[in-house]
Amino acid sequence: MEYIAGAAGLLVLALVLSSILRTLVVPRGLYSWLVFRLWWLLRRVLRLRALRGDYEAIDRAQTWLAPLTLMGMLASWLGGALLGFGLLLYALSPLSWATAFREAGSSVFTLGFASGARLKLSVIDFMAAATGPVLIALQIAYLPTLYAAYNRRELEVTLLQARAGEPAWGPEILARQWLVDTETALPELYRAWERLASDMGESHSTYPVLLTFRSPRPHRSWLVGLIAVMDAAAMQLALDPRLAPPEARLVLRAGFTALRDIARALRLSFDADPSPQAPIRLEFAEFEAAVSMVEKAGFRSRRTAKEAWPHFRGWRVNYEELAYELCRRCDAVPALWSGPRDFPAAPIPPFRPVDRRPDEGRPELPPAAG
Repeated sequence: MEYIAGAAGLLVLALVLSSILRTLVVPRGLYSWLVFRLWWLLRRVLRLRALRGDYEAIDRAQTWLAPLTLMGMLASWLGGALLGFGLLLYALSPLSWATAFREAGSSVFTLGFASGARLKLSVIDFMAAATGPVLIALQIAYLPTLYAAYNRRELEVTLLQARAGEPAWGPEILARQWLVDTETALPELYRAWERLASDMGESHSTYPVLLTFRSPRPHRSWLVGLIAVMDAAAMQLALDPRLAPPEARLVLRAGFTALRDIARALRLSFDADPSPQAPIRLEFAEFEAAVSMVEKAGFRSRRTAKEAWPHFRGWRVNYEELAYELCRRCDAVPALWSGPRDFPAAPIPPFRPVDRRPDEGRPELPPAAG
């Protein structure tokens, strides 16, 4: 029995140490089974709070996912350390189960109980005593890194609201720029999101718990915003390739590269070199309605919707499937062109403010909700 307990204790400690190193220390986006199972469990438990609610109820419940995941990670690691050291103390001493775990707890949480077999168990007690403070210190140092990445992300998501509405939608970005004659600002937008996409690809794959952090407003989402910017760039390249800025190609490349980096960290399978002729889930009728909407806003297309569709599809096939799967897993706001969710919800079109200029202005162009 003692040999089994000792082997089990070493295995538990090895698993805990591996999870800690993979999550907090190694900057490589390594997969931690414990962290992802915890995310999976907490997400489903929180969904029970809004089982029959609308998206707003889902969003309110999932707001607690990030803090509970962080606290659950710490509790799981400390609990694993307690279990592992308790099993080792039982295996290497005449202590009973209760006494062994009592001493392990006193060491892990640095309470300082004395053992009856001091010479034999001192090394294990010292290791256990070092584990608790080091683990808590690593978790405390982990939080500023997470929140710094979160703040960088949410700054750009908030800035996008004026250009893309809430929730963000690619055709709405193009329509708004031409409605207010700010289309020359699109290259700057693409540059900003190219950099942000690269940042998110690195930070969200290295620290996947960032995927559980939601935006302060329910209809904002970093993932939906990235899809919207990529869709806007793909539409512009498909409809008017001569006047589309080179930044449009760069943001598309950075965007689907970031999604693939995150997918690798989550162990999601994907086609790294999809055919431009491969089918996509977005339908041509939806694309045609969006083209009509942006043209009414003043966009001048050099291609018809039918001519532009193969080119748009050739761009979108690089990121659509991964974007839809991540939106589903993150319970992102069900925006237009962002795929289905695990909860019943109709796509939410972006809200567009009423034109309040003193002259007649341009007619309101409500986005298609197809």
